[in-house]
Amino acid sequence: MKTDSFLQQLNLLRHIAKWSLLSLLVAALAGSASAFFLFSLEFATNWRENHAWIIWLLPLAGFGVGLLYQHLGKSVEAGNNLLIDEIHDPRKVIPLRMAPLVLFGTVVSHLFGASVGREGTALQMGGALADQLTHLFRLDREDRRILLMAGISAGFASVFGTPLAGAIFALEVLAVGRMRYDAIFPCFLAAIIADQVGLAWGVHHTHYVVSAMAPLTSWSVLAVIAAGILFGLTGRLFATSTHALSALVKRHISYAPLRPLLGGVIVAVAIWVLGTHRYIGLGIPVIVESFQQAVSPWDFVGKMIFTITSLGTGFKGGEVTPLFYIGATLGNVLAPLLHIPMPMLTGIGFVAVFAGAANTPIASTMMAIELFGPEIGPLAALACIASYLFSGHVSIYKAQRIGRGKHATVVSGDASSSQAKDC
Repeated sequence: MKTDSFLQQLNLLRHIAKWSLLSLLVAALAGSASAFFLFSLEFATNWRENHAWIIWLLPLAGFGVGLLYQHLGKSVEAGNNLLIDEIHDPRKVIPLRMAPLVLFGTVVSHLFGASVGREGTALQMGGALADQLTHLFRLDREDRRILLMAGISAGFASVFGTPLAGAIFALEVLAVGRMRYDAIFPCFLAAIIADQVGLAWGVHHTHYVVSAMAPLTSWSVLAVIAAGILFGLTGRLFATSTHALSALVKRHISYAPLRPLLGGVIVAVAIWVLGTHRYIGLGIPVIVESFQQAVSPWDFVGKMIFTITSLGTGFKGGEVTPLFYIGATLGNVLAPLLHIPMPMLTGIGFVAVFAGAANTPIASTMMAIELFGPEIGPLAALACIASYLFSGHVSIYKAQRIGRGKHATVVSGDASSSQAKDC
């Protein structure tokens, strides 16, 4: 018995050593890629803001990116969904071309004024770069699954500066109601190191200040649960609308490069009609503003429409930062109605809409704690859980599966196929 116990501990040490090395490599690759991406994104955003006329070239930019993917990127066009599918059912190593293609496509989208995010790019770069180690170290199917999850956690952590949330996100996003604990050590280690790699390259993440907190009372609990329900319904509307528009455009426009061209025309004309650039790009200045003062009650609607149009017609990027914008501005509007301090409900909305749209309440709660401090944790958790429950079984990630239904009437399966059941 003592010999068996000793062998088990020895095997565990080998496991730790093996995944420490692999996680370090994944973190170095993903953290460096994210740093380069964030610097490129900052340059593109600043250039666009100083040359507002470039929005009129958005249709041509969309056509160009669509053409690039049409000829070089068909095998990686599924993006984040390809990563999730490969973790669920490993088949072949993700082509390395995914990383430069999504990097270029996202930077171009931001440069010319599409309303997209950045997490999709970081996840795809992290996953694609990590997967190149599969052949180098001759990893089997199970190890490859864990390697991809480590790449996702490293990408998420390094692009947002939230290592704990990044690790939990990779464990939580694959299937509703289930987490994979076999990958817990590589995911946490890769996320923590990747964040440090980004900081070492000089990355500076946006600092959000929650200047007022509500005490934990019966009213604050009821108020954040009510807000969480609205956040969840908003996340559900975003996910279903984006998927519906994408399906509609694909059905009526067979030639893929024409889809973002059409989306670019719609976005450019809408910006000209509205006379504001408030709803394009990442929208970080508006998010920061929403923590400091009251914003327009239609800001979250505007950002939602512009992002659904951009992503639904094929522009590259991600959904998460626009969801932060939508949640923060919606929380800003709800705060006086629910008698909750505005900065606090802005921060809770920031994470809770994302929690509902991605079905990741634990990662979202951890993100709130990392970004806004531990005091916000209990109420943020309640809002994220309410959002998660009321968003249904839809998701911004179509490849996400149902490991365990949110309600007893829903059985395991594919999240996207269960939308009809979840009425």
